[in-house]
Amino acid sequence: MPAYIVAALYHFAPLPDFAQRQPALLKLCKENGICGTLLLADEGVNGTIAGTRQGLDIILAELRSWAGFENLTAKFSTADEKPFFRMKVRLKKEIVTMGVPGIDGAHDKGQYVTPENWDALISAQDTILIDTRNDYEVAIGTFKGAINPKTETFREFPKWFDELAKDIDEGGPKPKIAMFCTGGIRCEKATAYVKAQGYDEVYHLQGGILKYLEEVPQEKSSYEGDCFVFDARVAVGHGLAQSDYVQCHACRMPLSPTEVQSDKYVEGISCPHCFDKRDEMRRARYEERQHQMQLAKMRGMTHLGDAEG
Repeated sequence: MPAYIVAALYHFAPLPDFAQRQPALLKLCKENGICGTLLLADEGVNGTIAGTRQGLDIILAELRSWAGFENLTAKFSTADEKPFFRMKVRLKKEIVTMGVPGIDGAHDKGQYVTPENWDALISAQDTILIDTRNDYEVAIGTFKGAINPKTETFREFPKWFDELAKDIDEGGPKPKIAMFCTGGIRCEKATAYVKAQGYDEVYHLQGGILKYLEEVPQEKSSYEGDCFVFDARVAVGHGLAQSDYVQCHACRMPLSPTEVQSDKYVEGISCPHCFDKRDEMRRARYEERQHQMQLAKMRGMTHLGDAEG
């Protein structure tokens, strides 16, 4: 059996006392052997954590005991090795940073579409399909026909959409807009933003790509490639099976087996994506970090440079 269960979760709901809840939640996670990161903000909770199913159930029960969080759900997958090395509960202004005041993901979001109904929606000619993830995530997999905003952070999405809207509005009646992301949180907030710009038929994939890959058989799937995840597994495929990607510790890009064979790939120091973008001083710093990580591994310890970070 897999050694670790991974739970990806988020929920938009008012949480005015989020700062006061942090210490007790962190303590409960540590007492139950949970690792990973949870983000708390006035608008809700977001995070990915790992541990035993019993330990995770205790944390989920605690979160669901909060007023407004009764319907919080989690998406489960497995990992053979520890996917996180620490437990963190962080306080944030937003549980997913868009940087636009007044966007209410709890009440103004678009319509959910289940994985089983998703392909029918996105195959319609009057639907514009948008991937709300960052460019390095899209690079290893996305839905067929999806628009890639080529953003580096989610903060860039509103400006990008405003430019797209100029072209959309010139084409006549407003189309249906369908959006997706890894677990659902970014596209959920993105739908609230798009609706605020005057679009009525706005949809998002319930549970995100992860739920789709879990429920839709590969032979019936319109998703091409793998899905980047923010833990030590790097990427998963259909059935949420771990893929054969590794991550460059210098630039965080996911790397295929072919890219790992490149002479520009040096573990922990460089890869084909960043080899020509790092000066000697920075490369020397990465080399020293890699050396310290290897020493820590030999001693049976975890170096913080190994963490998800």
